[in-house]
Amino acid sequence: MKFLLGLAIGLATTTTALSAQVVHPAKIPAAESSGAIFDRKEVIVAGEGAKQTKDVITLMTADKLFESGMYKSGPAHEEWKDKDYGVDEFMLFVSGSVTLTSADGQVTTLGPGDAVTLPAEWRGKWDTEGYTKYYVIRSRGKPLE
Repeated sequence: MKFLLGLAIGLATTTTALSAQVVHPAKIPAAESSGAIFDRKEVIVAGEGAKQTKDVITLMTADKLFESGMYKSGPAHEEWKDKDYGVDEFMLFVSGSVTLTSADGQVTTLGPGDAVTLPAEWRGKWDTEGYTKYYVIRSRGKPLE
């Protein structure tokens, strides 16, 4: 009888431990992808006015090496001349456009419906008047912030 009671307690403890580890898919509903997602309470806002950015992280792994979500930016110019982009990033653009000029001068223009993957080693310029994108980022060792 003690054995059965011990087994039952052990199973209950294991079941409780397993249920604490349950994870769910990170969904962005179609109804939110046109902009309502940026009304979520967890939105990260940086900058002001036209240069404001909004980021909604829908998934960050426990090791902080993988992240996905949606991002919205106003006008911006970024350059990676003396350093690499730093992360592998897949992007699918929802609105606006971005012009990427690689270090060798090759120009890639992206707009709604276009997707691109930038490897961590990419160097070049990023120019935009504003855009919204889905993104997936993988770090190669340094935890994402």
